[in-house]
Amino acid sequence: MDAVIIAAGFGSRISALSDSKPLTPVAGIPLIELGIRQLAAAGVTRVVVVTGHEGERVEAFLASLARRTGMAIHAERVSDWSKPNGFSVIAGADRVAALGGGDFLLVMADHMFSAEILRRLAAEGSPERGVTLAVDRRVDNPLVDPDDATWVQTKPDGRIVAIGKTIPVYDAVDCGAFLVTPELPEAIAAAIAAGKGGSLSDGMQVLADRGRAATMEIAGAWWLDVDDPRAHAIAEAEAPAQLNLVSG
Repeated sequence: MDAVIIAAGFGSRISALSDSKPLTPVAGIPLIELGIRQLAAAGVTRVVVVTGHEGERVEAFLASLARRTGMAIHAERVSDWSKPNGFSVIAGADRVAALGGGDFLLVMADHMFSAEILRRLAAEGSPERGVTLAVDRRVDNPLVDPDDATWVQTKPDGRIVAIGKTIPVYDAVDCGAFLVTPELPEAIAAAIAAGKGGSLSDGMQVLADRGRAATMEIAGAWWLDVDDPRAHAIAEAEAPAQLNLVSG
């Protein structure tokens, strides 16, 4: 199984702690390494990391991590990291395809997950799904920042009706982990062609409108979006036990 990690953005909300969000340490381990560790624990054998802001530093770290762990890690630099994250998804998907891969797990560099979530998500593939999103039905989960969350409205069968930060009706939170088929980057490109900005959510909405966007409920498993100092403090307190972390 392949995976793509989006690590291109500036990370303005956590910049008081670090000038590179992917390299921000939690329990002494950079976020990007934590993400790769959890993906490996879920069965991923090759990772494409889409870089941008502080790209040289991040890529140097990834090269060192690959040597240290033996993991196949490929960096893909986007030319303009200020563009919406859908452009990074397209770049990552193109690199996976060039490497001979197919469907892949997609995560954000600042999201942390128990390996259980990623392992279950990797097994969700079906011809009836163009994309599967891990969701948390606990819309009042105290670990979720309601001002920054991406909300999801679903049908009774779990198919997505609507997704976005400002949708008026929702019943789940987007956890930031996806099982992606080639339909998602195509849908993002279609959204851009239709005049949308090019966010990942834009592409997800295109697939939702086609009935091709499904969900997987995480059933209480641990995850966290480490997007600001408050979330970072929670990560420092909870991640060592939740992810069984050992430095090095």
